[in-house]
Amino acid sequence: MRSLIEGVGIALASLRAHKVRAALTILGVAIGVMVVMVIGALIAGFNKGLSDMLASLGPKTFFVGRFWGGAQHEDPDDPNPWRRRPPLTIEEAERLEQLPTIKFVVVNENGGGDIEFEGRRHSAVNINGRDADWPKVSGGDVFPGRSFSDLEDKANALVVVVNDKLAEQLFANRDPIGRRIKIAGLPYDVIGVYNPPTGLFGEGDQAEAFIPHGTLVKYVPYWQGWMHFFVAPEDSVPVERAIDDVTVALRTMRGLRPGQANNFDAVTQERYLEVINSMTALFRLLMVVLSSVGLMVGGIGVVAIMMISVTERTREIGVRKALGATRQTILWQFLVEAATLTLVGGIVGMIVGAGIAFLIGAISPLPAYVPLISVVLALVAAVLTGVLFGIYPASKAARLDPVEALRYE
Repeated sequence: MRSLIEGVGIALASLRAHKVRAALTILGVAIGVMVVMVIGALIAGFNKGLSDMLASLGPKTFFVGRFWGGAQHEDPDDPNPWRRRPPLTIEEAERLEQLPTIKFVVVNENGGGDIEFEGRRHSAVNINGRDADWPKVSGGDVFPGRSFSDLEDKANALVVVVNDKLAEQLFANRDPIGRRIKIAGLPYDVIGVYNPPTGLFGEGDQAEAFIPHGTLVKYVPYWQGWMHFFVAPEDSVPVERAIDDVTVALRTMRGLRPGQANNFDAVTQERYLEVINSMTALFRLLMVVLSSVGLMVGGIGVVAIMMISVTERTREIGVRKALGATRQTILWQFLVEAATLTLVGGIVGMIVGAGIAFLIGAISPLPAYVPLISVVLALVAAVLTGVLFGIYPASKAARLDPVEALRYE
C-alpha cells in the first residue's frame, strides 16, 4: 500500500512539473473515455426511455398489426410485404375481445386534418381515432375533463380530447372543457385534456387530438389500411398464451391453412426491445472503435512520457537498487505511475463526457442517462491502458544495472 501511495504521489508530482507534456499524454485517454461516456449515456438513455414508454402501455400489453418492421416475413426479397396482407378490421378486434384470455383490445387509426377555433386554423394536426379503452395503454392521464365513453364511440359522437400542446395552442390560458372546435369542418365538443408521459423523442410536443374511432372513420380523412391493436391479456393469463389465442383466432377468421404463414404480426414488448437493442449494437461497436483509438493514442503517449521519466530518473533508480529495491518494486512503482496518468485522463474524460451527455439531454428531446456501469468501465479501461502501455518502460527501468545507473549523468 505504501508503494502504491508513493507511486501515485510521484505521478501527480510529474503532472504538476510537466503540465503540457502530461496534458498531451492524457488527452488521448480523455477523448477515449469521453466517447465511451457520451455514446454509452445516449444508448442507455434511449433504452431507459424506451422501457419507460413501453411500461406505460402495461407490462403485458402487446401489438397486433398488419405488418411490423422488425418482424421476419415470408418473402425476404419483397421489400413491401404489407402489400399482400389484408388490413385488420373492427370485426377482428371485436372477436379478439371476446376471447376469455383477453381483457380488452384498443383499436387505433390515424388521420390528419385542420382544426379551427374562433377563426384561427391549425393545419395538418394529427387526429387519432381510438376506442374508449385507449387511456389504459397510453400512459399519462386525462385532466381536466374526461375521455369519451364506449357509448360515445359506438354512437360516432362529435367529442374530442386534445393533448396539452394543442390545448395551449387553441385556448391559451382559458379552460378548454366545453369549448367547441371544428375538425375537418364539423363541430366537436372538447371533453378533456390529455397529458402524455414524457416521449422518447419529444413526441409530446406535437399537437394531437383524440376522437372516437367510429367518428374518425365516418367524418375524418385517414390513412386506410393501417389499423392496429393494442391487446391486453387478463391479469392471470401469461402473455404467450394470450398471443397464441389471438393468433389462432385471427388465422381462423382469415381462413389460413396449416403451414401458411401469418398475414399479420403479433409482437410482445420484449421482442420489440430485442430488435431495438440489435439496432443499437452498431452504435456500441462505434463506441468501442472510437474509444479504442483514443485509448491507443493515449497509451502511446504514456509510453513516451514514461520513457522520458525513466531516463530522467536513472540515477534515482540506481540509488534505490543499491539500497535494496528489487526489480518487482521498481516495476510496480512505474506501473502505478503509468496507471495514475491514464486514470487522471479517464476522470477528465468522464467529467467532460457526462457533462456533454447531460447537456444533450437538456437542450434536445434525445434522452441521456449515465449508468454507473459506464463510469466503472470507463475508469477501468483507462487504468488498464496505463498498465498495458506502461509495461515496457517499467520493465526497462526494472532491468537497469544499478552500477551503470549510478554513473548516469
